[in-house]
Amino acid sequence: MAARSSTESFVGSIDQGTTSSRFLIFNEAGEVVASSQQEFTQIYPQPGWHEHDPEEIVASVKSCIDSAVTAFKTNGYSISSIKAVGITNQRETTVVWNTHTGEPLYNAIVWTDTRTQSLVRKLKEHETSDTLQSLTGLPLSTYPSAGKLLWLLDNVPRVRDAYENGYLSFGTIDAWLIYKLNGGVDRNVFVTDPSNASRTMFMNIHTLKYDPTLFAFFNLDGEKLHLPRIVHSSDREAYGTLDSTELVNTPITGCLGDQSAALVGQKGFSAGQAKNTYGTGCFLLYNVGESPVISTHGLLTTVAFDFQGKVNYALEGSIAVAGSSIKFLRDNFEFINDSPDISALAETVEDNGGCVFVTAFSGLFAPYWIDDARGTIFGITTYTKRGHIARATLEATCFQTKAILQAMEKDSGHKLKELAVDGGMCNSDLAMQTQADLISIPVKRPAMRETTALGAAIAAGLAVGVWSSIDDIQTTNTEGQTVFNPVMTKDKAESMFALWERAVTMSRGWTN
Repeated sequence: MAARSSTESFVGSIDQGTTSSRFLIFNEAGEVVASSQQEFTQIYPQPGWHEHDPEEIVASVKSCIDSAVTAFKTNGYSISSIKAVGITNQRETTVVWNTHTGEPLYNAIVWTDTRTQSLVRKLKEHETSDTLQSLTGLPLSTYPSAGKLLWLLDNVPRVRDAYENGYLSFGTIDAWLIYKLNGGVDRNVFVTDPSNASRTMFMNIHTLKYDPTLFAFFNLDGEKLHLPRIVHSSDREAYGTLDSTELVNTPITGCLGDQSAALVGQKGFSAGQAKNTYGTGCFLLYNVGESPVISTHGLLTTVAFDFQGKVNYALEGSIAVAGSSIKFLRDNFEFINDSPDISALAETVEDNGGCVFVTAFSGLFAPYWIDDARGTIFGITTYTKRGHIARATLEATCFQTKAILQAMEKDSGHKLKELAVDGGMCNSDLAMQTQADLISIPVKRPAMRETTALGAAIAAGLAVGVWSSIDDIQTTNTEGQTVFNPVMTKDKAESMFALWERAVTMSRGWTN
């Protein structure tokens, strides 16, 4: 194939998720021109435990880069036209390694993992525990990285030894990937961005710096623990360059936690804009502007992005189970052969037949924060069919989204006018129409739904001039969007939601 124009510029995007790694290459119009995806092993050593092999994650990312670049070249493009690479990643997932050798000291503990329940309850008894959220934006729960690190120190001798002897490195997946993709110990590029650092409970949400008060609360010595340096989300120098793969020497210039990346990919650059990503879990971010808003209604406060000193914050509602509930129906109940079949099954019935499915497989996250809830299906009768349970499964995520939006309205003082959506589950027209009906506002779905990867590409591209400013990006990925307008009456929506809230109350107390 003939070579393409040498004036075209492209940006690569590493999208390291909970179940797979991907690499996508975007052009200046925000279109995907090549991509590759690779699943990796999910490790469940005990009920409620969820781990990944850190080295397998790195290997999967490198494999995806090479596969996508090979396709890129086959289509007539030149590697030299890829100006930079951005990274977006699963966030709270925790990795610890030997500072001297770069060897992981334990499997990565995944954000969904609930092994720290008893530890978190003890931390909540501390007399100053109620001050943490005002400093970090996060409530104490099994979700942030801090508890996972404390568990490792208490239960894994080689991690404790590394800490006591001053060679324990701690990071979220972004920091681990950047470190390894730069070659590890030799270059020792050990950095993170504020959108990821804000998920650890070690960073002060106001100063964007690690806070000695927080280390003291968790009884950690900040001098013994090696933490990644916090840098801008978009930075020309700080993230180093790839030391291998087809893109060797290509600069890494952007980094965002996956949900912040999706907000950027949806162009949610201004206060009052919101997006909901329906992935393995479900994450709703509402941009609140340049000052953090600390929630009093069960939400998290997080850094949306830091583009060369322009810092925006967001309120966040996190749902532990969204797309994974569909995977559960596929793998555990064998209701469907492939996840996209869920809509067709749900459409075999007119409604949920009285079934309500609280998909609290790992407890309930925002805005409820019930760690002893478990998955429960209410309303089953001899009338119940698979289609009713399929519909109730889709509705579960939509109900939790409604609960989060109500909390956001209370915290921000503003009612959302529309909701931008992305993620695999939003491919279901039925799910998105249900969502619009239950929240009584329009739901907008873009034609190109790789918004998380696009957000990382935008962060990287801004640093190297592929896009000169945020204004250059505003029209990216706007053609062909679908708008789902509510057709259900508000009274009907509120009646259904009241039944959901009753089911949530009844799902409590299933674990000690």
